[in-house]
Amino acid sequence: MISFLHSTAICGIDACLIDVEIDISSGLPVFSIVGLPDTSVKEAKDRVISAIKNSGFNFPTKKITVNLAPADIKKEGSAFDLPIALGILACNKIIEKEDLKNICVVGELSLDGKLRPVKGILSMVLSLNKFGIKKIIVPEKNKNEACIVEGIDIFSFNNLKEVVKFLNKELKVEPLKKCDMENNDNRNKTYADFSDIKGQFFAKRAAEVACAGGHNMIMIGPPGSGKTMIAKRIPTILPEMNFEEAVETTKIWSVSGLVKAGGGLIKNRPFRSPHHTTSSVALIGGGSYPKPGEVSLAHNGVLFLDELTEFKRDVLEVLRQPLEDKIVTVSRAKNTLTFPAYFMLVASMNPCPCGNYGSDKECTCTPYQIKKYRSKISGPLMDRIDIQVEVPSLKIEEITATNNIIYETSEQIKERVTKARKIQYERFKNKNIYCNAQMGPKEIKKYCILENKAELTLKNAIEKLGFSARAYDRILKVARTIADLSYSEIILSNHIAEAIKYRNFDK
Repeated sequence: MISFLHSTAICGIDACLIDVEIDISSGLPVFSIVGLPDTSVKEAKDRVISAIKNSGFNFPTKKITVNLAPADIKKEGSAFDLPIALGILACNKIIEKEDLKNICVVGELSLDGKLRPVKGILSMVLSLNKFGIKKIIVPEKNKNEACIVEGIDIFSFNNLKEVVKFLNKELKVEPLKKCDMENNDNRNKTYADFSDIKGQFFAKRAAEVACAGGHNMIMIGPPGSGKTMIAKRIPTILPEMNFEEAVETTKIWSVSGLVKAGGGLIKNRPFRSPHHTTSSVALIGGGSYPKPGEVSLAHNGVLFLDELTEFKRDVLEVLRQPLEDKIVTVSRAKNTLTFPAYFMLVASMNPCPCGNYGSDKECTCTPYQIKKYRSKISGPLMDRIDIQVEVPSLKIEEITATNNIIYETSEQIKERVTKARKIQYERFKNKNIYCNAQMGPKEIKKYCILENKAELTLKNAIEKLGFSARAYDRILKVARTIADLSYSEIILSNHIAEAIKYRNFDK
């Protein structure tokens, strides 16, 4: 007796269709799963046996063979529990085989037959259209994530009994309607605000420019100057994600198991802050069967590297390709996968090993130690960071000031940033470019028009400060963003002057 139904497996951040074939034949009672399953899939047999028995159904004491095809794709996770159980019940004539055609089934089973959520559900549902399947059964706690997708009939259930009754037409269940996208973010929102930061007007302005143009940014300053405070508040001034960005971000987080049970679409831009002991694989992604790394988890958001010089040099160097190409390609002997990695890099570092260079406190470092410390960051990597600013330590008067100074809130800054981004969206319409930081040589030549005085200012700066060709392009991109914040069609000399101030390491 053979039964057949569909399920899906995660391949990178997308999903591929898996045919679940179950054969029950006479012989010694053996339960085997073939088709390149990992340990969690092999363990499904114990969960399936207990779930079927504890749900009140008879489990056949015969030879059971489960084949997950195609056999050359690695099957991971617990999403195959439910389709295997339904296939066995279909072979046992508890479910009509015809009812399993043209429907996809995913879900993990507990020992008492309850359905538990699985990761990667959004990718699974999104993939069904290209396979011509219009129905899917998912666990109840995955429904908010699954119903983001339109055009697929989604049915959610709490346990195996409900699924069997539904397939036998004993239980009538309507497909889920598209979820309300408002307030559907499953993560805790931050209450940090730029108004919390005392002083540091130059660094806050640099952060505004960085967000307005999607530029990478590094802050150099002594401990306690507010670098981390500024970095953690950058997501509060970034423009809202559109629906396509939110879906792509949610896909990556879902595949990585970071979408909580019952969670839905992620609307807040990601903020990832890996520890400096992180490995290159954890940062960039990879493994025997490649998984997204921190750069992909920060897609459409911010990757914050605190104490940049404490990261291993080889770890930092792997950032060069994603910073340039906005994608990560991970090649292994068995497969090659590409993950999206369009993120805004924000980094911070001390000016020297003791951290006091340039501050009121005495620096105990020699010039050689300072040079060696800063050389941990390679020139090519630093060239890819558009904005480089100093964050000096606060004066005692600024720290203890009791007068009612009202600092700008994140909402006020965000309004300006959003307006600047809208100008860029219109400028780069139909060009697959969304902000100034993504401009190539052709776009720089076309859109970075300088007035005569601005050209002279830039020429003098290049001659005196010796900027590289890449630094020259970065200055033009940042100046274009500053001009957008000022609603100026052409780049003025004061825009160029401000952009040059943001190249601290090149001076």
